[in-house]
Parts: sequence; C-alpha cells; structure tokens
Amino acid sequence: MSLSPEELERYARHIVMREVGGPGQQKLKAARVLVVGAGGIGSPALLYLAASGVGTLGIVDDDKVSLSNLQRQVIHDTAEIGRSKVESAAAAIARLNPHVKIEAHAERLNATNALDMIGQYDVVLDGSDNFATRYLVADACYLARRPLVSAALGVFDAALTTIRAHEKGEGGDPNPTYRCLFPEPPPAGTVPACSEAGILGALAGVAGSLAALEVIRAIVGFGDGLVGRLLMIDARSMRFETLGYVWDPDNPLSGEKPTIRDLSGHEA
Repeated sequence: MSLSPEELERYARHIVMREVGGPGQQKLKAARVLVVGAGGIGSPALLYLAASGVGTLGIVDDDKVSLSNLQRQVIHDTAEIGRSKVESAAAAIARLNPHVKIEAHAERLNATNALDMIGQYDVVLDGSDNFATRYLVADACYLARRPLVSAALGVFDAALTTIRAHEKGEGGDPNPTYRCLFPEPPPAGTVPACSEAGILGALAGVAGSLAALEVIRAIVGFGDGLVGRLLMIDARSMRFETLGYVWDPDNPLSGEKPTIRDLSGHEA
C-alpha cells in the first residue's frame, strides 16, 4: 500500500526510523484496528493511533459524552457534551488526520455482535471499564484468532498486557489467555466504579498511550511486546513493574479440556 507525498511528509519521523521505515508505515496504513471504548484509555489511544497512520480505526461505544468525562477523556471537548462518543471521537480523528478511515459502532459490544465485529479487524484494543466486557472481548479475540491489547485503570494504578492466545510461544506451549491471568472476575460490588472511587485523569493518558504503542508494535513488528507479561503502573510511587504469566492448562478457553467454545456464556 503506497504512501502519498503528503503522507510521506506527515509520517517522516516514523519513516526515518530503522525499526519502522517505509515498510512499517505501509503496514500501519493497511491495518484495521478496533478500539473498544472511547473513554479514558480509548481517547489517547485513538489519537495516537490516528496520528501514527493506522489506516482504519473502528470505535465501539454506546455512551454519550458527559461533562464529568472531560477530566480524562481527551478526545472529546465541551462542545461535544451530549453527543455520541463514537461520533465525537470520529470528528476529532478526522480533524487530526484525514487519511484515517473511521468505522463508528455506536452500540454495546455483546455476545451477539462481538465475534462478527472483532473478526473484521486485525488487532483489538480493549479500554472498556467493566469486567464483563473485558472477558467478552478476550474470549471473542481468542475465538476469532485476533491479537488483543487489554488495558485497565484503577484510581492510582493501571495495567496493560498483550494477548495472542491463538498462537504458540517459543517453547511450543500456547500463549496465555486473559483467563490464565485472571481466572475469574472479582465478585460483584468489590471493585468500586470510577464514579465512586475517582480516577487520576493524566494516568488514563499514560495507559492509553502505552496501549497504542503496543498496538503499533504488533502491527509493525518491532521490539518485545507484552505477551505473557502484565505491565503494572503505580502513579503514587511512579513505579512500573512487570509480572510474568504463562498458559494455564486448566483454563476453560484454551486449556487441555476447554469448556468455552462460543460466547453463549456471556450476556447477549
């Protein structure tokens, strides 16, 4: 996929990099990335993916922009309050980079539409704010054989990992799934919602930017990604730590005796 003279100038700082270059930039232009959630993580991620030259960005979110979003969801602004988040995000991306094609899905991802939607993209970035959606996206990515970058926010902490559970690692074992890392979601009510506990706005920018970087690395193919590694960020002490995790043969999705073969166990 060739680059126009305008694109060559726009992406010049990528193209002069040995690790990206013209071929890497062409891969970005040809890529299709789905971002789940145009909120705290999705906002900076979408901006950086668009700026980097990802050719097609899908955005799925059924929410509308509210005033309390603007403390961290930087793709939206005051004038967009009340507007669909996917429409607001699409408008911001179009202003930033007119070369990016935007596919807006103003709906909630669920067991009925997840496989079909995810199957249309090369890479998925999950920035959702609830455990039900995270497990749904992770299971659907495995079944659709798509790589997943999953990011989550706490009040002063964030976590990020890349999951390629449909592939095998260097040792021949399958790569771990999200369920190998977190076998079960926490009991309902044990993790307070953002509206109850609060969240540090700039931390969402850090996590979303790192998630975008993982997607770019997955597309271009440089460096060591976060497959089998959970990056944990502590904003109180400004510490970054990495926890390793491996495939669990007892996990219900890709284990030796899998019990999850479709998405029927998730709410439609």
